[in-house]
Order: sequence, then C-alpha cells, then structure tokens
Amino acid sequence: MASDTENTPPSRIAYDQWIAKAFVRLIRRLPVSPNVLTACGMAVGIASGLLYAEGTRAGIIAGSLLFMVAVWMDHVDGEFARATDKTSKFGHYFDHVAAMTSYCAMFVGAGFGFRDTWLGYWSVPCGIAAGVSVALIFSIRLWQETVFGKETTIQTVRGGFEIEDTLYAVGPVTWLGLMPPFVAAAGVGTPLYLLYAIWEAAGHARRNRA
Repeated sequence: MASDTENTPPSRIAYDQWIAKAFVRLIRRLPVSPNVLTACGMAVGIASGLLYAEGTRAGIIAGSLLFMVAVWMDHVDGEFARATDKTSKFGHYFDHVAAMTSYCAMFVGAGFGFRDTWLGYWSVPCGIAAGVSVALIFSIRLWQETVFGKETTIQTVRGGFEIEDTLYAVGPVTWLGLMPPFVAAAGVGTPLYLLYAIWEAAGHARRNRA
C-alpha cells in the first residue's frame, strides 16, 4: 500500500520508497502506464506464491526473492504515476488489489509449500488464515480510507521504515530456514492484527457519528 510522497517531509518517507523514486527517474520515459507496472508487480507476487507452493529449496528461495520485488514494486507504480502525471482513481484501487493479491499468494503458497515440515497439516490452514486475514485487512483499510479519508490509514515512518516493511523480512527468514515458524506465527498474528484493524475502523466510525 504505497503512500503519496509528493508533499511528504523526507523524514516521513521510508527507505524503500526513496529507492523507488530514484528508480522511477530512470524509467519515467518508458511507454507504459502505471497500471501495467501494477499488473507486473501483481504477476511477480503470484509467481512468488506458486514457487513457494512447490516446496523445493530452489522454489522457495526464488519465491522469496520475487516476493521482495513485489513488495518493492508496490511503491514503484505509484511513484511512476505521480512522476508522469498519470494518477487515477482506478489505478489507486488497482494498486491496493495488486498488493493484497501478492501478499495473499505468498502466505497461501508458503502454507502449501511447508506441509512436509514440522508444521505438517497445520501449515496449510496457517497460510490460508494469514492470506485471508491480509485480504480482509486491505479491504477494511480501503473502506476506511474511502469513508473517513486517506489520512486515517497513513502508516507512521520510524527510522526510515514503516510497519509494512516487515514483509521484507520474508527473504532473510526464508534463507535461514525459518519460514515454518514464520508461517505458524503469521497464522495466529495476522488474524489478531485483523481484529485490531476492525477495532480501529470501528473507532473512526464511532467518532464520525459523535
């Protein structure tokens, strides 16, 4: 869920978004639309999930690399749209859907891919629980933004990072062979964060009625 950096102070812009801005300066003259870049990022995310689902060492390593690219590309398309003055309401919503799809694909794919580890049968439901929770969190955030304004969903940047940047940890976690406990933790933690997202959105609704 890339944020708008057009009028944002430098201290509130994450490192990966700064890198995306620099990259866009190199590609801004390419004859493509921001939505094409969004679709490419989504395709990379889906490919990541499919590779994780293979369960092979080569597959999960490749999947982790592609997932990190997909997370980063969530910033590239928005920066490209702003740099080329091609922002659109459809593109904004498509960006949300693409990011949601990439994250869901990774979690569900990892759930299937690590069935033969100590997680056993629980790997699949943990991956699905995390993926479905991510989809619902994105949906709630999008509803909250639409009803109460974009400022209610802006992520706080601390030390050059925002909470979404924790997803980059999927790469090192995979390389160190720690994905099974990560999937297990995500299967529990992501639904809990979903409850927080619901509580936060409900809080905005209550304050709006007051």
